[in-house]
Amino acid sequence: MNDKLPLLIDTDPGVDDALALLMAFDAPHHEVVALTIAAGNVGLKHTVANALKLCEVAEVDIPVFAGCDAPLLHAAPDASYVHGRDGFGDIAYPPAAKQAEAEHAAQAMIRLSHVHAGKLVVCMLGPLTNLAVALKLDPTLPERVGRMVVMGGAVTGQGNTTPMAEFNIGFDPEAAHIVFEAFAAAGKIVEVADWEAVIRHGFLHADVERWLQADHPRARFYEAISRRTREWSASLRGDHWHAADALAMAMLVAPEHIRERAVRPLRIELVGTESRGATVVDWNRRSGRADNADLLMSYDQAAFEALIRQALRAE
Repeated sequence: MNDKLPLLIDTDPGVDDALALLMAFDAPHHEVVALTIAAGNVGLKHTVANALKLCEVAEVDIPVFAGCDAPLLHAAPDASYVHGRDGFGDIAYPPAAKQAEAEHAAQAMIRLSHVHAGKLVVCMLGPLTNLAVALKLDPTLPERVGRMVVMGGAVTGQGNTTPMAEFNIGFDPEAAHIVFEAFAAAGKIVEVADWEAVIRHGFLHADVERWLQADHPRARFYEAISRRTREWSASLRGDHWHAADALAMAMLVAPEHIRERAVRPLRIELVGTESRGATVVDWNRRSGRADNADLLMSYDQAAFEALIRQALRAE
């Protein structure tokens, strides 16, 4: 009998998404039942192709569902300057043999929430557009989600794409607003690994380079697709490299290594020249709003790095 928890991952691969997905494929207590794909780091054509290729490299058979190709309301710039035009470092990899499923990602989310009602774990690694559409189609969806994890936000307003906004939330703030409000209305707490937590949990470039020398298809592929991103990071951020989605996945698959968390009210700012897309945390609970976000503050660094090495087969 399979007693693993069903895990649905919404993602926009993306180099850091790829590392998180490799971690998820290894998760001892979770079984990935679907990848739903959004535009974000790069356009949807590339994010879908990247998800399919990663599954092929990792030799896992997981259905991939293409979703929304743009934010709900307003166009937003992608992150191809970080990840390459195709999101995987422009290495010109041969396309995967498998194709995406015909069902739209939002519909797949709704269907799987019924199939795995009460047990489904949802992990959002990119913009929240697909889930927002699913919630508009079926507002009861949060009632069937057992656990919800989001990589996104900057909880004290130190953004990475605008002065106050992190990329995933800032790419589609309206979608993020819909998601957080819907889960709050259902009495559900959303677990959040934000950009500021990511900055506190970087890896030395020298260590990453050593891990990526492992003689395994996972490490070789990841070394190739991440090379451009790592070079970009080293030129701007110094000795440490950061893998945002990997931290969210570590929190999900190995919560026993969380050292500190803070539960607070959180809302998404939708207006303002500088503040649109900000994740506004009511640290002193002055708004009267109920707590709706469980914020990762600290994770055991050694355990995090061990999960990364295992995902790359660098042990």
